Amino acid sequence: MPRLVGLMAVDARASAYAHGVLLAAPDRPDFLRTVVDHVVRQYPPPGAEVPRGAVVTVWFDFGEGEGAGGAGVREPRPPKPSGGGLKRELEEPGPPMYAALGSP
Repeated sequence: MPRLVGLMAVDARASAYAHGVLLAAPDRPDFLRTVVDHVVRQYPPPGAEVPRGAVVTVWFDFGEGEGAGGAGVREPRPPKPSGGGLKRELEEPGPPMYAALGSP
């Protein structure tokens, strides 16, 4: 039995087909048209011995009390601006070095 958890629906169907098992998704009546939803559970579990043609059940939504802790999307935060307030302005640069030495 392949591991289907974490795969997109389209990839889970392809993997199941390659391993000779059929998929059922009780929480998705439109399962054959589902493409980008990710599998969150499967039964039988990965590594279980199942006969060719067996039905494997996959779920795309967490059940009551499972996962979906509401942690939200984790994105990197930009660095905070450096402290220290205003900085003194630098003086304007003088003439190029070669001009002071004479023409090339």
